[in-house]
Amino acid sequence: MLPRYLWGLIAAATVALAAATPTKPATVCNGRAEFCSRLYSNVTYIGGHNSFGFSQDPFALARDQEVDIPTQLKLGIRLLQAQAHMSDNVLHFCHTSCSLFDGGPVLDYLKLVKTFLDANPNEVLTLLFTNPEGLSPATVWKPIFDAAGITDLTYVPPSLPVKQSEWPTLGSMIDAGTRVVVFLDSEADGPNPANFILPEFSMVWETPFSVTNASFPCSVDRIHGPLATEDHIYLINHSLNKNIIPIGSGVIISDPLDASTTNGVASILANANGCAPLGGNRAPSFVLLDYVNIGAAFKAADILNGIP
Repeated sequence: MLPRYLWGLIAAATVALAAATPTKPATVCNGRAEFCSRLYSNVTYIGGHNSFGFSQDPFALARDQEVDIPTQLKLGIRLLQAQAHMSDNVLHFCHTSCSLFDGGPVLDYLKLVKTFLDANPNEVLTLLFTNPEGLSPATVWKPIFDAAGITDLTYVPPSLPVKQSEWPTLGSMIDAGTRVVVFLDSEADGPNPANFILPEFSMVWETPFSVTNASFPCSVDRIHGPLATEDHIYLINHSLNKNIIPIGSGVIISDPLDASTTNGVASILANANGCAPLGGNRAPSFVLLDYVNIGAAFKAADILNGIP
C-alpha cells in the first residue's frame, strides 16, 4: 500500500495534468455547427413568454403556455421569460399577481433550467426576467441563482453596456462554460447590482406587448441609453391578445386559437421584416411567443438565421 504522501502527490499531479490538457472546442452550438462562429447577438432565438405560466386547462385564462419548462426547452426554446413577485417572503414567478397565476418558487424553476443545462453542455440559454417590485439583484436574485447552481455558468461582460457587435460567439461562450445570459428589466443597474444580472433595456429594446393587432405594427417601445438603437439587440413580442371584456381598460388574454397563425412562418417573418429597419436591418435576436408548442416558429427562426 502506498504511503499517504504519495497518494497526495499522485492526486496533485492528476489535477495539474487535467488543468494542462486542452479542452476540445465546441463544434456544434445550439444544434448547428455554423452557429459556433456566430456572435450571440447574430442568432435569432425563439422565446417562451411567461414560460412558467403553463396549463393544459383551457379555462385557465391567465396561462400563456400549454407545456412545462422541460418541454419548452426540448422543443428548442432558448429564451425563457418570466415575471417575479414575492409571496410569503419567497420569490415566485407569477402572472401579474400570485393570486392570478402562481408558477411556484423561482428556485424550483431555476433547478429545472440547471438540469437542462447539465444535460445539454453545448447550448446557450437566455433568461429574461421582469422585476416589477424592484427587488435587489444582489441580495434577492443572486442567492437564488447560487442555490440553483447557475451563477458559475453565467456570462459576465467585461464592461457594460455591450454593443450588438461586441457580444462573444456562441462557441467561445460554450468553451468558457459561460453560456447563460441573464437580463433583468429593472434594478440591474441600480444600487445593488450582481455582475451577471444584466440591465435589459440598455442593451435590448422591445416592441410593444399586449398586442391586439394581428399585423403587429413595429415600434421601439422600451430602450435606455447610452447606446444607439441600432447598437442594441432587439426582441419582438409576437403574441396576439384578445380583449375579452371591452369595458374600461378591458381584460386582455392570449388566445391559443390564434396561436397556429400567430406562431406561423408568415406572421413571424412579416413582423421581423417590419422591425428590421429599426434594428440596423438585422433580424431580431428574440421572438417571444405564447403557446410555443403550436405553429411553426422554429421553421421561421431557421429562415431568419439563414438556415436552408
